[in-house]
Amino acid sequence: MTVEGERRVIDRHLWPVVTQRHASVPVLVLNGPRTVGKSTLLAACAKAHDVLVTDLDDLPTRRSVSDDPSYFAASPSRPVCIDEYQYVPPLLDAIKAELNQDTRPGRYVLTGSTRYDSLPRVSQSLAGRAHVMTLWPLSQGELTGRKETFLDMLLSDARDLMSHEPSTTSREAYEEAVLAGGFPMPRLLKEAADKRRWFYDYVNTVIDRDALEIRRVRQRRVLPLVLRHLAARTASIMQATDIARRVELDARLVADYVTLLESVFLVHRIDAFGRTLSARVGKAPKLHMVDTGLAGQLLGVTPHKLASRDPSTLTEFGHLVETFAVNELVKQSGWAEAHVDLSHFRTKDQHEVDLVVESDDGRIAGIEVKAKGSVTDKDFRGLKLLRDRLGTSFVAGVVVNLGTRSYRYDERLYVVPLDRLWMPAP
Repeated sequence: MTVEGERRVIDRHLWPVVTQRHASVPVLVLNGPRTVGKSTLLAACAKAHDVLVTDLDDLPTRRSVSDDPSYFAASPSRPVCIDEYQYVPPLLDAIKAELNQDTRPGRYVLTGSTRYDSLPRVSQSLAGRAHVMTLWPLSQGELTGRKETFLDMLLSDARDLMSHEPSTTSREAYEEAVLAGGFPMPRLLKEAADKRRWFYDYVNTVIDRDALEIRRVRQRRVLPLVLRHLAARTASIMQATDIARRVELDARLVADYVTLLESVFLVHRIDAFGRTLSARVGKAPKLHMVDTGLAGQLLGVTPHKLASRDPSTLTEFGHLVETFAVNELVKQSGWAEAHVDLSHFRTKDQHEVDLVVESDDGRIAGIEVKAKGSVTDKDFRGLKLLRDRLGTSFVAGVVVNLGTRSYRYDERLYVVPLDRLWMPAP
């Protein structure tokens, strides 16, 4: 599967997984942010089966399907391919009725820019019959033509991540990658002003065409403001009360707005690690912006500001680097050989691990991200705690940083450059 980006064709690593899952389930739902390539994947699927796509983003088509959803759900096409399905919720009831008669795999492929589980009617209609996958913005491996295997290597034998050769990726190159993000369209734009305008228009489009379709918001202007506050807190524990105080709204309403922004893929959450290690382990999720290019634009972080070494900008960049690394691994989890759950770990006395990776066979690894070129003993506190508490089920802990060297720090604990997330060790 391909999408356009940087004036060349980019293979999406999720495409083989999509084709395999489509062949094994009655309904495949592919959701994700706008403009990341869902429609392109759907068109490729339709072409492979010589069928047409019903695009509900097109208003006349949407009206036609709304008038008679059962007619479209009963189409003899195999599969029935529907883009932006969330615009006609009764269509899901019609699909359910069809599946009551015929549950053969490969009947429907649906794409949407709203989270599947954010629409109650969807979960009620197709519970147990739909397999949901998420297509995220482009990964660094997709941009560089490599299929990333970091998660599989981390869980199988983290020593394979080590290399005698130093990384050649400079800090400036990392800054460029983080601030570019993974949305295909703005990567085509050369002028900074054009990029800013694209992201501004993107936020408004998602809010007006997706968020307000889910829930009518009395104060629409507040949503972009809440989003900017979330960008300033990316890679942080969700604190609705702090944002509520700054925007002068009730904390419960702000929490509801955050959920709404999550539903349309502007932010996403990483839940707390589920094992009960002690009563002092935090349970709140961490929130991340869906893309660091978007977050950087909302914060006004630029290469010029980073070059000035302004402390506040460097702090913001540190959060962006963590979100960048977490997002890369979230993307990679979609095609990793091992099925993994991703979470974060944090104790009330500030021992933390940015990402905990748990495979379905019980293997656990931890990843801590640092936006600096060297590592200290303090950076391993959370990983050591997990290792010592979990015993043999903890297979590896890695501190990812902007330095050039990879090495073994301690038993099952390692240091690797950030680019190892997408580049194999030489």
